[in-house]
Amino acid sequence: MRAFVTKHRWFFLLFGAIIQIFTGIPAAWGVFQKPILDTFSLSQSFGSVLFALTVASFGIGCIPGGFLQDAKGPKAAGLSGVFLCCGGFLASAFIPVDAGWLLAFTFSLPIGCGCAFLYPAVMSCAQKWYADKKGLATGVIGASVGLSGAALTLLARFLQKSFGLKGCFVGFAVCFALFCGSACLLLFDPPQTKQPTAPKGPNYTPRQMLSSPQYKQLVAVVALGTPAVLLFSPIIVQWGQERGLSEGAAHLSIVIGSFGSAAGRLSMPALSDRFGRRRVDIGLFLALGLVSVLFAFANGWWVVAVYTLLTFCYSGECALLPAFSTDLFGLSHAGINYGFLALGQSAGSLLFTLLANSSNGTLFRHGLAVASSFAGATLLWQLKPTAGHNQRR
Repeated sequence: MRAFVTKHRWFFLLFGAIIQIFTGIPAAWGVFQKPILDTFSLSQSFGSVLFALTVASFGIGCIPGGFLQDAKGPKAAGLSGVFLCCGGFLASAFIPVDAGWLLAFTFSLPIGCGCAFLYPAVMSCAQKWYADKKGLATGVIGASVGLSGAALTLLARFLQKSFGLKGCFVGFAVCFALFCGSACLLLFDPPQTKQPTAPKGPNYTPRQMLSSPQYKQLVAVVALGTPAVLLFSPIIVQWGQERGLSEGAAHLSIVIGSFGSAAGRLSMPALSDRFGRRRVDIGLFLALGLVSVLFAFANGWWVVAVYTLLTFCYSGECALLPAFSTDLFGLSHAGINYGFLALGQSAGSLLFTLLANSSNGTLFRHGLAVASSFAGATLLWQLKPTAGHNQRR
């Protein structure tokens, strides 16, 4: 089997796509929030904190996940992620209903970290097999992450209706073990003699990257990209109903938004191969700011349409990060370097969630989304190439 897939590198995109379908737990959080709040008698603000912790755990988990990927390969990192996710879902299924605060430790931390072990393992592996077409590899794998919101929403609704919330958690553990576990067993990096020729460029160690001004700017950009979608995805179902949608239509916003996310993740990396990462990313941040203004006034089905545009832009700029990282800092330490950049997502999700929860009005949330998007575009405009000048500008 190993010899066969080595001759047909597209298999690594297929394995990666299967795995990434299951890593979009944050994208599908809207379908979990209300059942969790109802089952464990939790407040909406605590639900937002659980979501922010899940996203933050993803960012933090990318560091050990990336280190494990670089040191032991994608199979070891991926299987470790599967173990964390399965353990988190099973533990969450058995906590008492009067101890919902434990979900921070049984759901948010292990599942966020588990997805973080899976994501860089798959993305780094795909980019190494497609070092000559990193935008293509990033786009295909990223599109699966985008579609995961729709797939996991439909799966969660089916399991919740059939078995309740705790049965749903058990079902997710089984699915992670069967599908992600099987696919992770087939992941490995290309032999040095088989790696496609990539353009010469920088080769930063993590220490060199962390001391560079480009790292500080880019991690701030990652943080500033979080509010436009992550402040609203936990409450999109409730918010959509308040803006005139039925419950079914409000859930549909997650599904349709996932297709927007997939389209952004598939198209924007390929577009950046032609026009440059920085130019495309600046355009996406400007679009996030403008669409965030429209989102503040959306009602009815316009909520679904504008939210889909937001997920397109947000996911597109997220999908550029792995290729952006390797352009600036090289491929040799791609896993751990990406992990340190993902800290921006952790910082942004926690900081902006706490800021948003300090105000009861949704207008303040929209203001944070607009301001941070334009600030991100400004920082990207000022970003300079690293030594080696491999940045596709």
